[in-house]
Amino acid sequence: MTICEEEEPLLASYKKTYNSVSYENEADQNDATEETASIQLHSAPADDPESCWSRATVDNRITYTWHGINVFAQGASTVRRKWLLFGKKRQLAARKHILQNVSGVAHPGELLAIMGGSGAGKTTLLNALTFRSSSHLTITGDRAVNGKPIGPTTLTSLSAYVQQDDIFIGTLTVKEHLVFQALVRMDRHIPYLQRMKRVEEVISELALTKCQHTLIGIPGRLKGISGGEMKRLSFASEVLTDPPLMFCDEPTSGLDSFMALNVVTVLKGMAQKGKTVICTIHQPSSEVFAMFDKVLLMAEGRTAYLGNTEDACEFFRQMGAACPSNYNPADFFIQLLAVVPGREESCRQTIEFICDKYATSEEGKRLQDQSQPSDTKVTSLGVSSIESPYKCSWWSQFRAVLWRSWISVLKEPILMRVRIIQTLLVGLLIGVIYFGQELNQDGVMNINGALFLFLTNMTFQNVFAVIEVFCSELPVFLREHFNGMYRTDVYFLCKTIAEIPIFIVVPILFCSVCYYMIGLNPQAVRFLTALGIVTLVANVATSCGYLISCVSSSVTMALSIGPPVIIPFLLFGGFFLNTGSIPVYFTWLSYLSWFKYGNEALIINQWSGVEEIQCDRSNITCPRDGHVVMETLNFREDHLNMDIICLVTLIFGFRFVAFLTLLNRTYRKR
Repeated sequence: MTICEEEEPLLASYKKTYNSVSYENEADQNDATEETASIQLHSAPADDPESCWSRATVDNRITYTWHGINVFAQGASTVRRKWLLFGKKRQLAARKHILQNVSGVAHPGELLAIMGGSGAGKTTLLNALTFRSSSHLTITGDRAVNGKPIGPTTLTSLSAYVQQDDIFIGTLTVKEHLVFQALVRMDRHIPYLQRMKRVEEVISELALTKCQHTLIGIPGRLKGISGGEMKRLSFASEVLTDPPLMFCDEPTSGLDSFMALNVVTVLKGMAQKGKTVICTIHQPSSEVFAMFDKVLLMAEGRTAYLGNTEDACEFFRQMGAACPSNYNPADFFIQLLAVVPGREESCRQTIEFICDKYATSEEGKRLQDQSQPSDTKVTSLGVSSIESPYKCSWWSQFRAVLWRSWISVLKEPILMRVRIIQTLLVGLLIGVIYFGQELNQDGVMNINGALFLFLTNMTFQNVFAVIEVFCSELPVFLREHFNGMYRTDVYFLCKTIAEIPIFIVVPILFCSVCYYMIGLNPQAVRFLTALGIVTLVANVATSCGYLISCVSSSVTMALSIGPPVIIPFLLFGGFFLNTGSIPVYFTWLSYLSWFKYGNEALIINQWSGVEEIQCDRSNITCPRDGHVVMETLNFREDHLNMDIICLVTLIFGFRFVAFLTLLNRTYRKR
C-alpha cells in the first residue's frame, strides 16, 4: 500500500465537513450538493507532485462574490428628539451610510487588494465580507461562494482570516503555537503524526525554521520574535488547514518596506497555489503594488475601480487623471480619492464623478452581473449551515487547551518564580514578627491576629494573581472561539484546572514556613487541618478573582473593582467586626464571606481542646481556656465541618458564576 492509499481516508474526511448540513427544503439540498462538488479543501502546496494532499485539489476552486453590500451605523442626532414617558428625552438615531452598494468578485489564483485612504471603508468592507461586523452595524447585501449564498458558519469552515493585530499567547514558542493550532483546527479524523507533518511543512514554507523554538514574546515583559516573524506566524496559523479562501486585514501594517514586501510575497505565493486571497492594504510601495493581480479602490464607502492593476492607470487616464511616469500608482490613486481638509466639497465631487463613471462603464456593469448570486430567489445570506463549527471533539479540545494552558503557567515568570519568592518572604516575615507566642492573654490576641493574617494574605495574593487572567486573554479567546477552535466551557475549565497546582502549593508553602514559628497548635492533625483550610480559602479567593476578571473588560477595570469587592467580605470575617454584631440587613452578605468561614475554622482548629490559658488572677477579662476564646468571637466548635462545606461551595459557586459571565460575553459578541 502506498502512502497516498493510506491517506485517502484522511482526504475524504474533509468532504465530511459538508455532509453534516441542515437544509430547509429539497431544493436547497440539491443546490448545496452542487456547491459541495465545486468546493473542496486541499492541504498541501499544489505544486508538490509528490504530496498526496495536492492530489485532492480539484479544478473548481472558490470564487467569492459580494453584491449590493450596504452598511449602516447608528449615529446620534442632535436635531430630532422624542418625548418618552415620565418626561424623559431620548435622542433618536440617524443612520450613517458607511458602505454604499458595493459589489465585487475575487477569483481563485488571484491576489485582490482593497485600497483607499483612511475612512474609505476598507476594513468595514472586509468585516462585512467575513461576517465579523460590530453588532451596532446594519448590513444588507448578498455574499456567495461559487454563486451560492453562504452564511457565517459555513464561511468560517472554508476560509481563514488574518487580522491586523497579531495576538498570541506570548509564553509559547512558535512551534508550540502551531502544534496547538493543528490539534484544534484540523479535521478530527486526521491522525496526530499527519498533523505534525503539516506543521513542519508550514514552518518551512513560511521561513519560520530558525525561530520555531523561540518564545513568541509579550511586549514589555518577555522578549520574543520580530514583527515580521510574528506576521508570518499569523499566516502560518491560518494556512495549516490549507483553506481555499483567505482574508487579510492590513497585513503590512507596522512593518518596514522589506518586511512588507516579504509578507505580500507570501500572499502572492498562496494565490499562485490556487487560493483566493483578499486583503486590505494601506499605501503599498510600487514593488508591492506590482504584485497584486487586482485592486479594489474604495472612496467614501463606494467602489471607484475594481480590475487589473495594469488597466487601472488607463481607466483614470481616460478621465483626465493620468498617473505621472515614475510615480507609484498606489500613492497616486490614494491621493486622488482622498478628501483633503479645506477642499472637502470639491474632493467629494471628484470622488462621486469617478465612482459614477466606473458604475456606468462596461467593466462596472460586467462586475454587477458577475457578483449576483446564481439563486436570486434566496433572500437570506446562506442556504445551509454546518451543524457545528468545531473541527475536533470536546475531549480533543480539552486536551489541547489544557496542554497549552499548562505550558503557559510553567513559562509565566511572574506566576511561578515571583509568587514563590513572595510567598516565602511573606511567610518568613510573619513568622519572625509573631515568633514564639505563648498561651496567655497577649498570645491569644496575637495568635488570632496571625490566623486572620493568613486569610488576608492568601486572599489578596491570589485574587490579584488571577484578576487579569481572563480580561487580558479575552481578545485571544474571542478570536479563537469564533474561529471554531474550542468551546467556552473548554477554555474556562482548562484555564482554571491548569492553575490548580499553583494555588495548592502556594498556601501549603506559606503555612509550612510560619506555622510552627508562630507557635500555633503543634498537633500534626491540627497542622494538616490548618493547611487544608488555608488552601480552601486561597482557592475561594482565586475563584472570586476569576469572577472579577470575567466581569471586567480590561485589566485596569479589574484592578479597580478588586479592592471594593473584597473589603466588605473582609469586614464580615469576625476580626474587625464581631459576628454577633453584623446588622441584619447585611447578614446575607456575610454568608458569602470566605473570611468568616475561614476565620471560624482556623479559630476552632487552634483553640478547640485547649483547656488552660495562662492568666493573672486579677485579670478577669483574660480567657481561661480555648472554649472561652471561641465564645468571645461568637464561634461554635460544631461549625467546623459546615465551614469547610461552605468554603468548597463558594469555590464552585464563584467559578460557575464566572463561567456564566464569560459565556454571556461570547453571546454578546456574536
